[in-house]
Amino acid sequence: MAAKEQGKPLAPANSYHPRSDEEEVIVSSHIKLYQRKYVMCCGCVSALFLIIAVTAIVLGFTVFHVQGPRMKMNDVTIQRLEITNGTLRSDTNVTLLADVSIKNPNVASFKYGNTTTRVYYNGKEVGQGRAPAGVAKARRTMRMNVTVDIVPGEILVVPGFKMEVLSLKLTVSTYTRIQGKVKILMVNKNVVVELNCTMTYNFASKGIEREDCKQRVSL
Repeated sequence: MAAKEQGKPLAPANSYHPRSDEEEVIVSSHIKLYQRKYVMCCGCVSALFLIIAVTAIVLGFTVFHVQGPRMKMNDVTIQRLEITNGTLRSDTNVTLLADVSIKNPNVASFKYGNTTTRVYYNGKEVGQGRAPAGVAKARRTMRMNVTVDIVPGEILVVPGFKMEVLSLKLTVSTYTRIQGKVKILMVNKNVVVELNCTMTYNFASKGIEREDCKQRVSL
């Protein structure tokens, strides 16, 4: 009787129940959906980084690319030039006024130090002048006057000066140098602009008759 009353043995707790085909399909679809979302997320992130990189490169070569300011000699006026019998008075300094413009094509201001202008006659330096430091605003053109004192004692000893003065014309060369910085975002770029001009001044018209300028920019 005892043997008959004994119950059936219980199934082990960790017994394996095989999944049905329906359960396998559901799990497989969840895995594929997760993989699809993961791939889409990675693709979106990669595309975003690519767009940022391309935009940065384009801006670096266009808007944020530092360009050299353009300098131009607009006009030159010679004052206090007194000639008697074809001779320049040696007791009075001659003043040369140079009208110079600086065009800044950058999206940031161009801050520059003192501007130096030297005047040469037949290769000999006969005068030098300076203009104070300043700022050329972004994409603007700024004009300034540079005053150069020419010492008669220096120019009188240069061969050919008297003959040229008698013709009421004077050919001189000028060298102007500007050094400054352009700051775009967190980058400071040193800029040096040099302008060499050769011009013929007409005493009768009191203006430049012929001019040839060449600019050099160092970044």
